[in-house]
Amino acid sequence: MLIRKLLDCPEFVAGDGTHLRELLHPDKQDLALRYSLAHAVLPVGQVSTPHALTTSEVYYILEGRGEMTIDGETSPVEPGDAVYIPPHARQHIRTIGDRPLVFICLVDPAWRQEDETVFEVD
Repeated sequence: MLIRKLLDCPEFVAGDGTHLRELLHPDKQDLALRYSLAHAVLPVGQVSTPHALTTSEVYYILEGRGEMTIDGETSPVEPGDAVYIPPHARQHIRTIGDRPLVFICLVDPAWRQEDETVFEVD
């Protein structure tokens, strides 16, 4: 049985500026997974850098409020929302309010740096 404790996972700043902790990744654990699972935090007043993945991604919002933009379409997000991000879609997320935005990222197939393009800020 594998149980990963969030605080036992090292935090790093991703290419899009979010603070990530990878909980499950087939390249880091001996697991038969297609996907990777990470916990993300975007601080108050921040916006992630526009980026696109060659893979699909799902954000599940845990805390805070934000605005999700996918290929130029923007919608509010709040706890309990699941956001599907299709492959190759240009995306970013912004915090709104006085609390950090906390969410889970599920990437399928598993996230790899070479599958991500980070864009210049408009």
